[in-house]
Amino acid sequence: MAFMFTLPLRATQAVFTVIVLGLTAYVSNWWNGYWHDMSPDEINFLLFCSVWTILSLAYLIVVPWRFSNSAVGHKYGILAAEALTMLFWFAGFVALAVFLSNRVCFGTVCNIAKAATVFASLEWLVFAITTGMATLHVVRTRGTNNTRADPQMEVTESAKNHA
Repeated sequence: MAFMFTLPLRATQAVFTVIVLGLTAYVSNWWNGYWHDMSPDEINFLLFCSVWTILSLAYLIVVPWRFSNSAVGHKYGILAAEALTMLFWFAGFVALAVFLSNRVCFGTVCNIAKAATVFASLEWLVFAITTGMATLHVVRTRGTNNTRADPQMEVTESAKNHA
């Protein structure tokens, strides 16, 4: 019976995105209340990344699980969702890190913004791993008629697949 290690990776992605969503929402709310101005674009982009990731995870979990034989579960669609989400997280955490390094930053809100940067970088790392897995599947199945997502990336019970 094979161990499906994708489910723990997806759970980690979900937890990190909720953490970043909460942290950046706090910073954005503080910024809007304190400065009476719109929060910085870097914070807003990480908020977008979190919401995008929730939608992306819904696709990346449900489609290979329930629609693996349809056109919706195409291996290139899975790879595109993984790669795009990974790129968003990379751009987001780098932009916020640069923003925080170029300003005098102290206090609770600054520490929360720095924590958001750390968790966003960890989220990028986990998405880099799953994007690598999706890329390996596409490379291994090139030149074949296999358009399905990688069975190892399906979030299913192992016994169900072998029964």
